[in-house]
Amino acid sequence: MPDPQLVLLRHGETEWSRTGRHTGTSDIPLTALGEDQARAAGRTLAGRDFALTLCSPLLRARRTAELAGHADAVTDPHLAEWDYGPVEGRTADDVSREIGRDWLIFRDGVHVGPRAAAPGDAGGRHGETLDEVAARARAVVERVEPVLRDGGDVLLVAHGHLLRVLTAVWLEMEPDAAARFELGTASISVLGHGHGLRTLEGWNQPTG
Repeated sequence: MPDPQLVLLRHGETEWSRTGRHTGTSDIPLTALGEDQARAAGRTLAGRDFALTLCSPLLRARRTAELAGHADAVTDPHLAEWDYGPVEGRTADDVSREIGRDWLIFRDGVHVGPRAAAPGDAGGRHGETLDEVAARARAVVERVEPVLRDGGDVLLVAHGHLLRVLTAVWLEMEPDAAARFELGTASISVLGHGHGLRTLEGWNQPTG
């Protein structure tokens, strides 16, 4: 009998993901292509029996789960995307120009530049640190581990940065190692176990 797997599905394309804008708490819908991508992901996952399916509460993830054939997914707030606070809706190039150097979110965080100190930015929210995102990811891992130990596969439908951090947590790496894991829209990745270790069994597999 194969070892149980933790399968990750990033949501399909949105207008903001297409243009590189950081989309945290903003509830941006899927584009038509994003919906097609979600359906393609469903075809890729067809026939797999998941003992537990968890989904971010945000619209783009819930719609992806629905179109992929998992409308019964249980929402888990810990799977919501990074709260980007003052860099919400902005591109990496925008932030880099503002601070005068290359900006890497996994190294520099969201609290950079003059906008970070302005109260009321991003609807009054000031954003999360990487460690706070990693703490949420650990909570998800703790939730799914008993299911995996019992032999069931688990599907998580969520967001690019959150799933990258969760993968670093799963592999018992520092959270900033997530910078090394690129993740396309509606891609499928697989985490598992081997030789007593948590493993990466498949990564960023396109579905459409």
